[in-house]
Amino acid sequence: MSQITAVPLRPVGKSGIIALWAGVALLIVAGIGGSYAASQKAVMTAMPPEQFLAANGKHAGVKTTPTGVEYEVLKKGTGPTPTLSDVAQVEYVGKLLNGTTFDASKAPVAMPIGQVVPGFAEALTLMPRGSKYRVWIPPQLAYGDREVGPIPANSVLVFDITMRDFMAMPQGVPQGMPTGQ
Repeated sequence: MSQITAVPLRPVGKSGIIALWAGVALLIVAGIGGSYAASQKAVMTAMPPEQFLAANGKHAGVKTTPTGVEYEVLKKGTGPTPTLSDVAQVEYVGKLLNGTTFDASKAPVAMPIGQVVPGFAEALTLMPRGSKYRVWIPPQLAYGDREVGPIPANSVLVFDITMRDFMAMPQGVPQGMPTGQ
């Protein structure tokens, strides 16, 4: 026959029980908050572009240009802003609304501003040196109803752009129409 050994247990104090229940409540609240945030993102990305941009434009800090480009200043730069005839040195990450990255610079890239899609060009002309913006470009100012590589037709493009520097376009460099036209 086996013997049972009694293990002495000390009673748990009132403060220990309160701390336990406070921890449980905190975990429940965090779980609900995380679920809500995930469902909100899913709802926003499932919206048609016009509906998404209308809702996104209402967020604090998001500004909308007359053409419909939306932007948020993440870091304010100083000085003048470039023109369509300038070349900008930028770093960027381009994503779809679902979070898929379709393009990213690995280092600062020189971009003739007048030769990129119209919404990206417009965003660059808003940015002084040293600034970082998050930009939402409506489909009609990007690739419209065309599918381009990993970018589906009628996509809102989301860019995080850092303006490192800009300068006048060197003479003799051909300037074409923006590629989104």
